[in-house]
Amino acid sequence: MLPDAPLFSIIIPFKAPGPYLAESLPHLLALREASFEVILLPDEPMDVGAWTDDPRVTAVATGAVSPAVKRDRGAEVSLGRWLAFIDDDAYPDPAWLTVARLAFEADPGLAAVGGPAVTPPDDPFWARASGAVFLSRLTGFPERYRPTPPSREVDDWPTVNLIVRRDAFFAVGGFDTACWPGEDTKFCLDLVHKKGGTIRYLPQLFVWHHRRPGLKKHLRQVGNYGLHRGHFVRVHPETSRRLRYFLPAAWVLFLAAAVLHGLFVLAGLPVWCGGGALIGLGFAAYAVFLLLVLGDLLRFEPLSVALAAIPFVALTHVWYGLRFLLGLTKKKLISSLGR
Repeated sequence: MLPDAPLFSIIIPFKAPGPYLAESLPHLLALREASFEVILLPDEPMDVGAWTDDPRVTAVATGAVSPAVKRDRGAEVSLGRWLAFIDDDAYPDPAWLTVARLAFEADPGLAAVGGPAVTPPDDPFWARASGAVFLSRLTGFPERYRPTPPSREVDDWPTVNLIVRRDAFFAVGGFDTACWPGEDTKFCLDLVHKKGGTIRYLPQLFVWHHRRPGLKKHLRQVGNYGLHRGHFVRVHPETSRRLRYFLPAAWVLFLAAAVLHGLFVLAGLPVWCGGGALIGLGFAAYAVFLLLVLGDLLRFEPLSVALAAIPFVALTHVWYGLRFLLGLTKKKLISSLGR
């Protein structure tokens, strides 16, 4: 690394420049920490001068490859001491890099830091409903979607807000380009469980991240996550064979059993006499669960958004669970190029 190299290399993969980039670039260039470069990674060559005259911003055309390949390419041409990964549909808090620098300087052995990706308050209504699904502690990892103390060590963090020490990144060979989505899970697993590195969650290290606007895009995203998590249970159990990942699949199996029981009853076939009561108890328990989720969401969103998020929650559990079960059967997944 050159003596006058920037402290940070901000690496942003995307297909083509658009409104998200137009929004994020001014936020990036206004960061309090001035020692950084921004590496844009579009599919095709782009005229950076049409977007900004700041010499810290460069673009490297990669062709139509996955975000994992793009991130590795960005790291290869980077100059920074720390590699800051963020998505093009996200933009940072002004103190983003400063928080990371102070953490790295305080602990020279720290390999990476990660923080939450918060839904912007001006996101459209249905995008906020999509984002609200992840806000509750009952529905996932709220620390990934809102600043949730305390700071602590983690072993799996998404690349929408992940900053890695340069030598630690190259020590594990970068991202596994055969994985997408899921390259961040594999990278963190290698960093922590194979190289003994430390990743620290910092609640004050946050970015704003736009959510999928609408149910179809939301389910497509969570379905991809479920598919890859189910596959990772087979091939990378260290960070994926955890109870919380199995719960949506268990709910899907319960629903399948309830439907089968109903069909048996309609057909006049013999069924377990206590089955109906048990199924009713299961649905009642899930209804109570959704009420608890609603109460939790009301701490962060108005009633209208929280209520709209409840169907998203229920369908998320079903679709994630189905895709998770499919992933369990897959010996190999073929990475897609889209987002």
